[in-house]
Amino acid sequence: MGGGEVIELKLEKSQGAFTLDVAFSLPFSGILGLMGPSGSGKSTLFSCLAGHAVPDEGRIAVRGTTLLDTRRRVNLRPARRGIGIVFQDGLLFPHMSVRRNLTYGARAGAPDLLAELTEVLELAPLMERRPASLSGGERQRVAIGRALMAEPRLLLLDEPLSALDPARREEVLCLLERVHDRTGTPMIYISHAPEEIRRLAQTVITLDRGRIADISASPAPRFGPRGLQPAGGRPRWAV
Repeated sequence: MGGGEVIELKLEKSQGAFTLDVAFSLPFSGILGLMGPSGSGKSTLFSCLAGHAVPDEGRIAVRGTTLLDTRRRVNLRPARRGIGIVFQDGLLFPHMSVRRNLTYGARAGAPDLLAELTEVLELAPLMERRPASLSGGERQRVAIGRALMAEPRLLLLDEPLSALDPARREEVLCLLERVHDRTGTPMIYISHAPEEIRRLAQTVITLDRGRIADISASPAPRFGPRGLQPAGGRPRWAV
């Protein structure tokens, strides 16, 4: 499988006694959930995807673009990978208003996108405020908007709701669903919370001790009829 709306990933990376060894290739235009217990390899996989770590051997291709290929000595810098990232704490610029946080690093032609994201993420009342005056849920909404303003080929969310109370968590989950429906941006959602993964993801990869323990998917139209194809394996569907 190659090209088009596909993510292909094969990574091997050793860190002390721990080894990450994962491979999959699957249709990708929805929300992919990545879950597993602490120490399962989620953070290592995230770092390799984002370009913050280099595997011992591997290849990453997203939607027809090769981000990493150790055999061919291809390793795009994080800024060139076209990946928007949302962390647990938002990581906004504290000295900038919400508006300036959103437009920082945005592509040309961003006013239309800014207006759309302001509406979808319900940011209009917050635009002139600074991050210090925002609630945790508001900060995450701004962080999601800022990541999307760069029009990434992929949005990578790393435990984005773990610091929020249940009410704010539900608020951001609803908005993430709306954002995906409106923008169509593929997402990888990393979490140790099964209820968040079940709520958002059409496809779920479970890691355990550096290996893929399970891949499952609902037969949603956005993923097409071929299902998931772990490297060397047959398509698997959730029962």
